[in-house]
Amino acid sequence: MKALTTMAYRQLKRFTRARSRVAGMIINPLLWLIFFGMGWSKVFDNPMARSIFGGVDYLTFLAPGIFAMTIFNQSFIAGVSVIWDKQFGFLKEVLVAPASRKESILGRIIGDSLVTLIQGAIILALTFLLAKNLKLSGFLPALGVGFLLAMAFSGFGISLALKMESMEGFHTITAVLMLPLTFLSGAIYPIDTMPGWMKALAYVNPLTYAVDGARYFLVEANVAKFSLAVDIGVLTVLAAILVGLAMVEFERATIG
Repeated sequence: MKALTTMAYRQLKRFTRARSRVAGMIINPLLWLIFFGMGWSKVFDNPMARSIFGGVDYLTFLAPGIFAMTIFNQSFIAGVSVIWDKQFGFLKEVLVAPASRKESILGRIIGDSLVTLIQGAIILALTFLLAKNLKLSGFLPALGVGFLLAMAFSGFGISLALKMESMEGFHTITAVLMLPLTFLSGAIYPIDTMPGWMKALAYVNPLTYAVDGARYFLVEANVAKFSLAVDIGVLTVLAAILVGLAMVEFERATIG
């Protein structure tokens, strides 16, 4: 248990010392909200358009998607720090330490997920200043959805990074995956407006269920496409699988 808490604390400590990282993670989602959300909100400010977005204004529809997108992006790139630790020898020290490898990597995933959740909470709090129709009572439940998403993609990012040596290669893969998953999640426009082939991809996109779950709590239940049980169930199973995969990969890892 000491290895788990130590690794989690280390990731939190690294975050508090990286001021540029904190600033960057706040600015990027806010740019989406301000220039994309507020810009398009005037275009969709009519009853017919609101019916497409479940009866709410576009900024309110978009806000939960930006929250989920922030969690997704930041947790996915957690793998970068694994590659960094490989290059500077810290990961080798963890592998040879007299502690459970699975416990160590689980602590790291939890730490990265908590860091990501803090980032998401900050963005969500700022979002309430722009999207006036969000439900304040949904703030904490939405963070629960965000934590499941963070655990899943932190695990996936770390599993991927354990097989790679190049930061450039990792960034290339994440860049290729992030945009399609974001656009296919229903974060920016409703899934029902997509062509049939895109809908099929959206249904197998795990980010879809995080966006939908956040929308369930922050907007209205009728705006969500799936039931809450489906959203939470998919994210829970996905998190368990991807965290388990990271633990197995770390157990097998060797650092030359």
